[in-house]
Parts: sequence; C-alpha cells; structure tokens
Amino acid sequence: MTDVMIMAAGLGTRMKSSQAKVLHRLGGRPLIAYSVKTALELHPKNLLVVVGYQAADVEKAVKEEFNAQKGASTSHLIFVLQKEQRGTGHAVLSAKEDLAETTGPLVVIAGDGPMLKSATLARLAQTHIRDGNAATFLSVLMDDPTGYGRIVRDAGGQFARTVEEKDATESVRKIREVNVSVYCFDTRSLLDAADRLTPNNVQGEYYLTDVPQVLLEAGKKVGAVLHDNPEELMGINTRVDLAALERRLREQKVNDLMLSGVTMIDPATTYIDQEVEIGRDSIVHPQVIIQGKSTIGEGCTVQSWTRLKDVQVGDAATIKNCSVIEDSNIASGASVGPFARIRMQAEIGEDVVIGNFVEVKKSKIGRRTKAQHLAYLGDATLGENVNIGAGTITCNFDGERKHQTIIEDNVKIGSDTMLVAPVRIGHGVKTGAGSVVTKDIPPDSLAVGVPAVVKKKLR
Repeated sequence: MTDVMIMAAGLGTRMKSSQAKVLHRLGGRPLIAYSVKTALELHPKNLLVVVGYQAADVEKAVKEEFNAQKGASTSHLIFVLQKEQRGTGHAVLSAKEDLAETTGPLVVIAGDGPMLKSATLARLAQTHIRDGNAATFLSVLMDDPTGYGRIVRDAGGQFARTVEEKDATESVRKIREVNVSVYCFDTRSLLDAADRLTPNNVQGEYYLTDVPQVLLEAGKKVGAVLHDNPEELMGINTRVDLAALERRLREQKVNDLMLSGVTMIDPATTYIDQEVEIGRDSIVHPQVIIQGKSTIGEGCTVQSWTRLKDVQVGDAATIKNCSVIEDSNIASGASVGPFARIRMQAEIGEDVVIGNFVEVKKSKIGRRTKAQHLAYLGDATLGENVNIGAGTITCNFDGERKHQTIIEDNVKIGSDTMLVAPVRIGHGVKTGAGSVVTKDIPPDSLAVGVPAVVKKKLR
C-alpha cells in the first residue's frame, strides 16, 4: 500500500492572484479537489497534504473533497504546514516527522494537476516497486515545454538530472522532455536525500527535482518513465492554462451528456460543471449555465440565459428563459420562469407554476400552486392549489427578525396583497386586491381592506 503526498503550499505567482493557485476553480471545483480525488482512488494508508499559503482555506477545500469521496475514511488525512515556502524539497523536510512514521512507497503529486489519472499513478508505483528503485518519476515530451523543468540525459540516454527553467541555459531550454512533478519514492531514501539538498539556484529554493540526482550520486537506482499523454500531465501555471483546460473539460462534459441522451442545442455556448447530472431526453438551450452538484431529471427543458447552481430538478420540468435558481429543489412537472429567481433551500412542488419576475426564497410551495407574475414569496409555506395574484408580497422581515407566512390549501390571494408575517391564511380563503393582511384569517373567509378584515364566510 502506498502513501500519497500532495504539494499545495505555494501561491502560484504566475497566476497573478492573491488567491492560492490550488483554490482557483476548474469545472466548478477547486484545483486541489481533483488531486485529492485522484489520490484517494489509490486507497492510500496516509494522505499527506502540504499547506502553506492560505493554509486554512486549502485545508477546508481538501476536507470537503475528502469527505465527499466514498471510502475516504479508510485513509488517514494529515496536513503538513510549510511555514516558509522555500521550494518542494523544503516541503518534504517540513513533513519529515510525519513521513518518518510511514513504511511503504510514497507517491508525490502537485495540487494543480487536474487531468492526472489514478491508473497512471498506480502504474508508476508498480514500476517503482518492480524495478527496486529509490525514486521513479514521470516525464513527458511537450511541443511547448515553457514553465517546466527539463530532463537532461547522459550520452547513453540515462537520466542525469532535472534543470528548472529559471536555471536552464539556452541549450537546455530547447529540450522537450520535461519533469511534471509526479514521483514515487522509497520514503527513507527520500528523507535522506532531502537532508542533502542545497538552495544553489536562482530561486534560492530546495528543489524536489534535485532528489533523483542526489540519489544517483549516492549509488541508488532512479527510474524515469516517459508517459505518452502530455495533456494528462499538464499542470496549471497561468490563467491562460486554466481557461484552456476549462474549455477542454467543458467540451468533454457536454459530449458525454449528449452521448447519454441529452440534447444540447449549441454545445459551444453551454457551460456545465463536471459534477452535474442530466437525464435522457432533456433539452438544454444555448447560453445555459449549470453549476455545482445540480441534478436535472429526464424530459426536462432548460431555456436560454438560465443559471442553475446546486439545484435538483425532477422529471419533465421546464425552466424558462433568464431564470436564476440556487440551492433549491424543483419537483417533477413544475414550470419556472421566465425571469424567476429561486434560492435558499426553496422547494417547488409537483406541477407548480412560478412565473415571470417571481422570487421564492426559503419557502415551500405545494402541488399545483401558481404564482404567475411579479411576486415575492419569502420564508413561507404554501399548500396545494393556491393562486398568488400579481404583486403579492410576503412581508417577512420586521427590521430585526424573519417571520413565517403560512398559506393553506385552495387559497386565492388577490393582486397586490401584502401578507405581513407572522400570519396564517386558512384553507379556502380569498383576499381582495390591495389588501394588507396583518392578522390570521380563518378558513373559508373573504378578507379585504387596509388592514384586511373578514367581510364574510364563503361557506
């Protein structure tokens, strides 16, 4: 069983950002999440994550992904604080105490390699063990090796050393074989070599890339495995790299969805995060954004300029143009929009109609209820077969606290009604247009006026 270490301590200066590089998002997830998922697929005994810059935020992102992966509890998660970011070799030295407790091979990867596959790491570890190496690492040939350390080989074609780009001569910079910071080490050999590293380079840092050369000089075996897929091993160094990979992942995602039975009218303008699920025979129109862990059922329609984030949508629902829905559930057969906003754990029931310029916040809307025009329903519970007239507002905030509005089944709320919470509207009630309801209304009543009063019983 191997252990895995993820390097995630640096700022990533070429990103030109105050945010740690591994926290930049790709396909709706922080970069570090991809490395954590890949590492956990190896089922390591220990997963060590070296943190430094914005350590608390990086740790939070790692824990979220760690907890999201099934079976992650079989691995022990260890955070290593690199107080000074003095290079990847220094990161190993920062983890010296934790690594001293490990016994198996150690796979080391960067926190910014989102395309790296666990199968590649498994093959690397198998080669490392089979050949009895002290260190084994992946290299790859790149048409444009800018930003990567170059692999220098001797006259016999054997690995001699890695030279970081900033330390490379013009002739070395022309080498296309690069080090992509994916290693498997004998842990004891790694620690011994790390103690002998020196910062004799332009950056004044301790390079992990120097470890294989140190091991060679000590008479130990080092293997360099040339990988045949440069794209898989591509790291993120700049925002240009990030955008290019975002585009590639997006194309792959929409293609997978179309092959599974989803219609994408214009895939080039459709933006769908990696964890989104969409059922067959659903139709997604141009300029739609679906983010987070959203799930769209079968036979749904999502029209243009709509944004969905962390939304669960049942079968045969329709989301019309220009709607924004977040952290909410839309049941089967519901129709939402155009220009609707639904947020904060709202629950839209079966066959409900939420129309144009209607906002629903933290509310539960019962089956076959309709709010067709220009309404705000916040902190409310609506029963079945309720009709909300245009201009209706649940006045849920008194300046200090939010209050609940409860509307029972078969209620008809007249246009421009103000429901001043806390208030309960009984079964079968009707309110007159322009009413301001400040007190509970008993079932089967007609209430009108400012403030609203009960004029008569309807039954």
